[in-house]
Amino acid sequence: MSGDTYLAYDYPLLSAFWTMLVFFLWVMWFVLLFRIVVDIFRDDELSGWAKAGWLVFCIVLPFLGVFVYVIARGKNMGHREIKQAREQQQAFDSYVRETAKGSAPTSSVDELAKLSEIRARGDITDEEFNRAKQMVLSGSHH
Repeated sequence: MSGDTYLAYDYPLLSAFWTMLVFFLWVMWFVLLFRIVVDIFRDDELSGWAKAGWLVFCIVLPFLGVFVYVIARGKNMGHREIKQAREQQQAFDSYVRETAKGSAPTSSVDELAKLSEIRARGDITDEEFNRAKQMVLSGSHH
């Protein structure tokens, strides 16, 4: 090797940069691979044989399989991900609605018991307790 030829490893900072770049690209490769595997299973339009074929293609020839999948089916990956996120949000919203609807309103006895506990802990004064108790008993607490 001549004196004019320099490698990245002749400069420690450049060596660290290349190491971080390679590590970053390696991590990004696995993120992309796992996203594609998840998308293969998420897609309801694919038959079982098509899913198995894409999965084998991505496992046996990972680089080629992933790039071909992104080219052939990548456009709809985002649409499928958004659709699943919306479905999850709708399911969560309906669960919250059902749970909120199912919970019975607290009775004034329960509220008085809670107020009593709060006063016993010293979080509110006797005057605040009496004011809150009057509000509960008069029914204007909602």
